[in-house]
Amino acid sequence: MPEQIAFLNGDFLPLEEAKISTQDRGFLFGDGIYEVIPVFQKKLFQLDAHLDRLRKSLTAISMQDPYSDEQWKALLNDLVNRHPWNDQFIYLQVTRGIQWVRDHTPDKDLTPTIYAYCNPLKPVSESILQNGIKIVTLEDIRWLRCDIKATTLLPNVMMKIAAKEQGADDAILIGRDGQISEGTASNVFIVKDEVLLTPPLSDRILPGITRMIIEKIANDHSIKVIEQTLTLADLEAADEIWLTSSTKDALPVCLLNNAPVGSGKPGPIWLKMQSYFAQAKHSLMQAEH
Repeated sequence: MPEQIAFLNGDFLPLEEAKISTQDRGFLFGDGIYEVIPVFQKKLFQLDAHLDRLRKSLTAISMQDPYSDEQWKALLNDLVNRHPWNDQFIYLQVTRGIQWVRDHTPDKDLTPTIYAYCNPLKPVSESILQNGIKIVTLEDIRWLRCDIKATTLLPNVMMKIAAKEQGADDAILIGRDGQISEGTASNVFIVKDEVLLTPPLSDRILPGITRMIIEKIANDHSIKVIEQTLTLADLEAADEIWLTSSTKDALPVCLLNNAPVGSGKPGPIWLKMQSYFAQAKHSLMQAEH
């Protein structure tokens, strides 16, 4: 692994030297938000959409964006170019900053802590592309503002561990009202009778960038998309199930609670979407740069 460089509060420095104060509200309260931005061929992918979501998350927790779009672009491109990987992803985090007296109420005019670093973006394994992933369903134990990309992810971690303990790769979360929300770090799509179904945007789910792109691609290729509430019964009756995220695109789910999904192999609509998504990614990269 080559030396990794981090950005922290205006400075670029080796990752292992990046340190924050123990009085940072992000450390003490999880008082901050984050973004994960994919990079292909050294080009930031859908950066405007990620910055828009970043700003909405900041607004939701009553913080101002510390930088303009142009400042973010310059900073993040500089960070990317300090690493050798063509494909990578940026983890970006903004917390409310240091407060010397621990108090749930933040002081006014705190200086935010801004942190970002890169990791190589590895392609999805051939085994997953051929055989899909195994998931279980779990009760959604998270808070009521899942549309904010907050750093407070302990419930997600707990549910990911619970899924792994059951021999699964991930989990789809079900609220107490029986409605599907999302995965532990992904949005959910199902295919039924060649129609693509996904839960509507609300404070129950994160507005995923990949989710948005897939809906547009489907519309462009005459694949009907319906946003509607989904239940466990819908999952069990689905011809296909996908989990989507910025670093994994769309993963096919082929085993749900130890029962096969559809044929038990990645389905025909997912196979089409893989091809369409690759084409769209290329077109979007060209348009952005």
